Amino acid sequence: MAPIDIYGMQLSAPVRIVEMTAECLGLEYNFKEIDLMKGEHMTPEYLKINPMHNIPAIVDGEFAMNESRAAAAYLVNKYGKDDSLYPKDPETRCRVDQRLYFDMGVFYKAFGDIVYPVMMPDNGMPAPGEKQHARMKEVLGWLNSYVSDGKFAAGTEQMTLADISLVSTYSTIKATGAVDLSEYSGADAWFTKCIGLIPNYEKANGEGATAFGGWYKSKLA
Repeated sequence: MAPIDIYGMQLSAPVRIVEMTAECLGLEYNFKEIDLMKGEHMTPEYLKINPMHNIPAIVDGEFAMNESRAAAAYLVNKYGKDDSLYPKDPETRCRVDQRLYFDMGVFYKAFGDIVYPVMMPDNGMPAPGEKQHARMKEVLGWLNSYVSDGKFAAGTEQMTLADISLVSTYSTIKATGAVDLSEYSGADAWFTKCIGLIPNYEKANGEGATAFGGWYKSKLA
């Protein structure tokens, strides 16, 4: 098969979800940089691929798709040797889906409410205060409860898309140092376990998370 194309930038946690999924599946892929700061997501060429002009997007032959978790699920459904990353059992898949939605709409949202007002002070978001930090602690407590029994995030014995998605967010939080993670020992043990299971982890996720953390820290000076 021809390599798939993944469009995005390493700073983006959603982009890294798709990269890690491709690595776990052993897929060949071309990473095509789309620099949002330079407006490359608004070029006519990119808009043909993704009229919503967000990242990531993938192109697989004649098929194009945006939205990270949909794209990652597509890759598993099409190229997975089995369903371990995205189990077909209805109850297990429901838990995986719930964790994916939790990551997108709750976990990353709580994190963004803390870091983006600092990183992009002109975006109109309120400065993070006690309310935002209390919410982040509550959300981290939920993540910690999902993995505190030594299992993976969806209650499975093997890593799934839920873990890959949550790892992208957790690693980014960890890299910024914006949140005290010391009381979430279950989550940290789970994170370490997942890192060991994701091929080419540093290339697919670690370097991008570190770069995001560096960007955040540069705004604190």
